[in-house]
Amino acid sequence: MCELLGMSANVPTDIVFSFTGLMQRGGRTGPHRDGWGIGFYEGRGLRLFQDPQASADSEVARLVQTYPIKSTAVIGHIRQANVGAVSLANTHPFVRELWGRNWCFAHNGQLKGFTPASGFYQPVGDTDSEAAFCDLLNRLRSRFDSAVEPDAILPVLVAACEEYRALGVFNCLLSNGDWLFSYCSTKLAHITRRAPFGPATLKDADLTVDFHAETTPDDVVSVIATEPLTDNENWQLYQPGEWILWRDGEVVAQG
Repeated sequence: MCELLGMSANVPTDIVFSFTGLMQRGGRTGPHRDGWGIGFYEGRGLRLFQDPQASADSEVARLVQTYPIKSTAVIGHIRQANVGAVSLANTHPFVRELWGRNWCFAHNGQLKGFTPASGFYQPVGDTDSEAAFCDLLNRLRSRFDSAVEPDAILPVLVAACEEYRALGVFNCLLSNGDWLFSYCSTKLAHITRRAPFGPATLKDADLTVDFHAETTPDDVVSVIATEPLTDNENWQLYQPGEWILWRDGEVVAQG
């Protein structure tokens, strides 16, 4: 299985701390050696870094780790391949344009016998994950002529995720830069950090950060991960079938 990493914040925030922990699981403290990627939204733009090499050994990952890019929405992924070859084309997260915005998606799991109908969006690689992303966007594009508020598209997103979940395991993160949608089929966790901030220690690396020294009292930062990344904080576990829509670090809808 792969692992996911997401962030939603009310101010541009770097994710170096969490990414450093996730990177170790890509071949050092975990088996996810088949590529990694991370996307940072900056306004309507999206900075995307990907590498089919293990993140623990990747020079590109080390660049990202030492380059504190600040963003309000981030999606990251480390891969343990089960469908599709180990290649750049099959490396998450995947990105497509819809309604004038970059949509970013990453998936953890496997869908058995998944054969979506063809549509405007087509996969570049050969993973079930990218096929599901394209199918999801095709559903939205056929249902709505132009951009709508997230509460209008949530029923479509949730219904699609339930269908995918029926075919196997479907944990995912999806964002258009304004909001971040998370869906749990089997395993996902989240934590929201707000004042009063305190220290946090990674599980997978010898690193502690005192967020009190790095933040202001008004900052709100939520991190989503397949497994909790720290061992001294109270992460909340999703229930199977649970979804949450995040915006500016806060939960704006869930079910």
